[in-house]
Amino acid sequence: MADSAAEARVDRALVARVLLGDDRTAFEQLLRRHQGMVRAQLRRLLHGDVATADDLAQETFLLAWRKLDQFRGEARFSTWLYRVAYSCFLQANRKIPPPVGGADEGEAERLPAPEEATDLQLDFERAMRRLSKAEQTVLLHCVQMGLSHEEAAYVLAMPLGTVKTHATRGKAKLKTSLAVWHEAARVEEAS
Repeated sequence: MADSAAEARVDRALVARVLLGDDRTAFEQLLRRHQGMVRAQLRRLLHGDVATADDLAQETFLLAWRKLDQFRGEARFSTWLYRVAYSCFLQANRKIPPPVGGADEGEAERLPAPEEATDLQLDFERAMRRLSKAEQTVLLHCVQMGLSHEEAAYVLAMPLGTVKTHATRGKAKLKTSLAVWHEAARVEEAS
């Protein structure tokens, strides 16, 4: 936890340098410190579309530069930046028409049953696609990115209770979907 607090202090100091003296070097340091996690967040949200994620990461940092004076320090800088990135993602999603013949709500029923899959990763990805978009997004931020419920609520601009509900329901659905793996592991241990 001390490392996290130290990182937050460094970020606040860099933000102050940018705001007080238009210090581009300090902003470059902020960018280097956080670009990997922002890109990772966007790649996950875009299901591995690296090119679009990198484009949105650039937009995120341009927007962060222009709106840095709106950072109030109520959350960690990284959390605020994730929110900016998520907003860029949502904005881009509004502009992109859904693919013709692409995924729809009924896709989960057309996927192969878990018994047919041979790889846990494939089963996990299929199970994730069965979740609602809100559950997927909350689990991405809380589990895969390691944000607290409070931080995810801030990033996603959702009430805290809603984030907790989506996290609980999403985890329960994943547990049910992946129960075959749990059972197989128990049988293997017993052998």
